[in-house]
Amino acid sequence: MTDNSDMIAFVRARLAEEEQLAQAAGGDSWRCPTGVPGEVHDRSGAIAFTLRDHGFDQHIAFQDPARTRRRIETDRVLLNEYEEIADQDTDRPEHDFSSGRAVGLGFAVRQMAAEHAGHPDYRAKWLPRFFH
Repeated sequence: MTDNSDMIAFVRARLAEEEQLAQAAGGDSWRCPTGVPGEVHDRSGAIAFTLRDHGFDQHIAFQDPARTRRRIETDRVLLNEYEEIADQDTDRPEHDFSSGRAVGLGFAVRQMAAEHAGHPDYRAKWLPRFFH
């Protein structure tokens, strides 16, 4: 059995940090209205950003706080599913459904952790495993 609780806690902490950032940014959906290139507006129509010369407006609008918060919620669902069977996510899993599920979900959670590989609390042992 493997204790993956430290990896789960790490991912939960990163999601919480990202959620706080999204909330601090207003928590609303952003959009790029037609006719005003380079402007990103919040839900009320106020200008959240103006980036006329760089083409970043569409990307920033796509990463709006509301979308970020929805993604975080779906990531938490996946994380909760994994937490229930994380002890079966081992280097040498059994050949049954539950073990396969644990390894598959574990791969996804390891990918989520790897998004934050530059964080000082990230551990190399959480790198995704690749089986042949």
